[in-house]
Amino acid sequence: MFSRVLIANRGEIALRILRACQELGVETVCIYSEADRDAMYLRFADETICVGPSASAQSYLDVPRVISAAEIADVEAIHPGYGFLAENAHFAEVCRDCRIGWIGPDPEVIRSMGDKITAKEIARRAGVPLIPGSDGLVETEQEALAVAHEIGFPVIIKATAGGGGRGMRIAHNEISFLNAYAAARSEAEVAFKNPGVYIERYIESARHVEIQVLADAHGTVLHLGERDCSIQRRHQKLLEEAPSPALDEGLRERMGQAAVALAREAGYVNAGTVEFLLDDRGDFYFIEMNTRIQVEHPVTEEVTGIDLVAWQIRIAAGERLPFRQEDVRIRGHAIECRINAEDPDDGFKPRAGTIERLFVPGGRHVRWDSHIYAGYTVPPTYDSMVGKLIVWGEDREAAIERMKRALGELVVEGVPTSASLHRRIMNNTHFNRGRFDTGFIEDHF
Repeated sequence: MFSRVLIANRGEIALRILRACQELGVETVCIYSEADRDAMYLRFADETICVGPSASAQSYLDVPRVISAAEIADVEAIHPGYGFLAENAHFAEVCRDCRIGWIGPDPEVIRSMGDKITAKEIARRAGVPLIPGSDGLVETEQEALAVAHEIGFPVIIKATAGGGGRGMRIAHNEISFLNAYAAARSEAEVAFKNPGVYIERYIESARHVEIQVLADAHGTVLHLGERDCSIQRRHQKLLEEAPSPALDEGLRERMGQAAVALAREAGYVNAGTVEFLLDDRGDFYFIEMNTRIQVEHPVTEEVTGIDLVAWQIRIAAGERLPFRQEDVRIRGHAIECRINAEDPDDGFKPRAGTIERLFVPGGRHVRWDSHIYAGYTVPPTYDSMVGKLIVWGEDREAAIERMKRALGELVVEGVPTSASLHRRIMNNTHFNRGRFDTGFIEDHF
C-alpha cells in the first residue's frame, strides 16, 4: 500500500478520496487554488499546497505545477479524481516518467479509449455491439452528408475527442445536418483542440445505461452491475440510479459481459465505466468508456457494498481483487441526485454566492457527499455541483420515498440549487413507474 498520496482535484471528490485514504492508513496531500483556500476539507489533509490562482488552467490543469507539488511533498502516487487531469494521458505519462504512481489505467489505455474512433475499433474487436455509423472520421461536408443518407436520419454528430456533451449535435434532415456538422466541428476544435467528428444513427427514446468495471493487474476483470443515467439535460446527467428499472437479469448479464470483454481487449486496469445506449427493444450499443472514477459511483457502492475509491488505490498499489464475478451481489436500490448551484427555473444558469444556511439530511441509508458548509462561498470558476444526495432502499419504491424525505430535509440558502427540480422528478408519475429515457427532462419539464 502507498504511504502518501497527492489528491489532484477539488470539491467533493477531493474529500471523498481523502476519506478513503485515511481509512486505508494513507497520508494525504491536497492541492488547492487560491479560490479554494477556505475549503473545509483542507483541514483534514496531512499537507496542503497551493498550486496557483483561481483559473484552473493555471492551477488544477497545470501539469508542471501539480507534478512539482507531488515532488515537493514526496508522495508515492497521485489520485486525479474526475474532471481536470483525470483522463489526460500526457499527465499520466509524466507521472510515470517521474516515478510517481498513477491511480488509474495506463496512459496508453487512456489515450486509446479517449479517442472515440479508436475506442469503437477496440469495441468491435471485443464483439461489443456498435451503433451504425461512419467507419471513421468524416472530413468534408459531402462525405458526412453521404454517410448520413446511407444510415438514415436522424443522425448524431460526435467529436472524436469529445466528452460532457460538447462537440455533439443531432440532425433530423439534410438542412439541419449541414449546420450541425459545422457547429460540432467548431465546438470540438475550441473544447478539445481537435475538430475531428464521426457520425452515428441517432437512437430515439433511448436509455443511457453504464456498466461499472473493476480490473486488477493480475488478470481479474469483473463488472459491478449497471447505473441508469437517463435523467439528463443536454447530455449532462442530473440523477443516477442502480440498478436500472429497464434491465432484467439476462440483459444485465449480457451488458456486463460486454463491458468486461471491452475492458480485457483494451488492457484495462483499475476502475472504469463502459457506457451504452439501450433502445426500447432491449438492444444495447457501445458509446464510450470513461477511464476514471465517475461522479455517480456512490450508487454502485451502495448496492454492492464495494468501496470503489479504496479499490482504485489498492489496485494501483498492486493488490489483487479478493472476489470473483459470482461474489458480486446487487442488493436493493440506490438513487443519487446531483445538487448544483444553479436555477432550474432560469435556464439552469449557474449561481455563485455564499451559503448562508445549510441543513444536511440524515437518517438510515442517507448519504451526503459534499464539501460545502454554512459560510462557504461557491466560486464562479468551477463546476456548479455542490453536493450529491444518495439514498438506498430495499427496492426502488422505498428508495424513491427515502429520497423524497431527504430532499425535503435538505436546506441550502444563499444560492439557488437544482434540489427543487429533483423534488418534482421524484413526484413524477412516469419516473415513479420507471418509464423514461434521455428525453425525459425536455418532455416533462
